[in-house]
Amino acid sequence: MREYIRTTLRSLIGPKHADFEEEGSTTVEYAIGAIAAAGFAGLLVVVLKSGAVKGLLQGLITTALSF
Repeated sequence: MREYIRTTLRSLIGPKHADFEEEGSTTVEYAIGAIAAAGFAGLLVVVLKSGAVKGLLQGLITTALSF
């Protein structure tokens, strides 16, 4: 896919300007990872605040402390 994009760019703007490095791609990858982690954390908070999970955790803690 990358080669197809580079070939297309070279044909559109010429070979002199189409030889670019992938500067900034690492930063974008970190940003996407951070956004995904924040979304997963939000989903985890919603799940853990639900009544069923809260009751399950309370029962587990109560059982563990009663021994």
